[in-house]
Amino acid sequence: MTSPPSLTSALCRKIAQDIHDAAGWIGFDAFMHLALYTPELGYYACDSAKFGRLPYAMQDGLRVAGSDFVTAPELSPLFGWTLAQQVAQALQVTGTTEVWEFGAGSGALALQVLQALQAQGVPLQRYTIVDISGSLRQRQRATLAGFEAQVRWVDALPQQLSGVLLGNELLDAVPVKLLARSQGFWHERGVALGAEAMDGSPTFVWQDRPTELRPPLPVAGAHDYLTEIHLQGESLLRTLGDKLVRGAAFFIDYGFPEAEYYHPQRHMGTVMCHQAHQADTDPLTNVGQKDITAHVNFTGLALAGNTAGLGVLGYCNQAHFLINCGLPAQLQAADLPTRVMAQKLLMEHEMGELFKVIGFYQGAPWQALGFAHGDKTHTL
Repeated sequence: MTSPPSLTSALCRKIAQDIHDAAGWIGFDAFMHLALYTPELGYYACDSAKFGRLPYAMQDGLRVAGSDFVTAPELSPLFGWTLAQQVAQALQVTGTTEVWEFGAGSGALALQVLQALQAQGVPLQRYTIVDISGSLRQRQRATLAGFEAQVRWVDALPQQLSGVLLGNELLDAVPVKLLARSQGFWHERGVALGAEAMDGSPTFVWQDRPTELRPPLPVAGAHDYLTEIHLQGESLLRTLGDKLVRGAAFFIDYGFPEAEYYHPQRHMGTVMCHQAHQADTDPLTNVGQKDITAHVNFTGLALAGNTAGLGVLGYCNQAHFLINCGLPAQLQAADLPTRVMAQKLLMEHEMGELFKVIGFYQGAPWQALGFAHGDKTHTL
């Protein structure tokens, strides 16, 4: 279901007050954070379905609003079972017994990984979930009821971490700054108040301000250009790298290496919204009712990890990673409907090419199963 109108109105009033308190303008990163994570009101903080295969659901024989988008674990259980092969290797190589998942969504990935590790007899002391959404935590608890002895939820990170860190479609939802080049000059694109709607609720408009911020690569040409920089996402990687004393980390998301991300032809940016399995490019409307994302700059992540002492295990597209981890064998043992859905994980026009996987290690380097073939670390 979508956010009730009362919640949406309350969120817009909250954002409007923050804009007023900030002298009439906030950066897009601040707006994105408020729209997604305001307690009890933001998209990820309110009680809506979010994850699922269909834009509607049936309730008492009636069609009601359903999910907004589908992630790989909801698409096929073979995603988590295959990823678990990499997790098992990483636990063994690093001598650790804990998995940390950041932004666990519906809990589907955690369930698949736990089931696979259990089936293989892999020693796992604990599966820790870091998720700020209270409503999603409730859904995760229900999904993971059979593993309550191993799973825990935490609100804050300890001083030190050890184990295998996972993030699937986590970094695309970390707030980004928008930079706009207009007539040869760079501006930070932010949000200001527009005219009130007919019902008296606030509306929002774009407003650019001059800035010293620049993309990490110069963008050739003099044409107008819109893009993002990922200061918060890279800061998160540095924080995790500083805390990880032993283990590995794997992040799966859609994005590009830096040279492709800031290509002169990619002049419209990558910010997208998702609602009822439809995509649009206007985050200033239906605030709180839809997801807001931006593609990931994997070069920036690699450099941020290096800065914090992490080495890069590998980088490749999702198709290569899953094939390396044994998905073809999983497909052979599956029934036809499962095979059909799982193929979407590999197809170039579905998730296979757009989604990438990057792995990090703390300590001595080792050959990660998922990057045995098709590693493109050299492109970062």
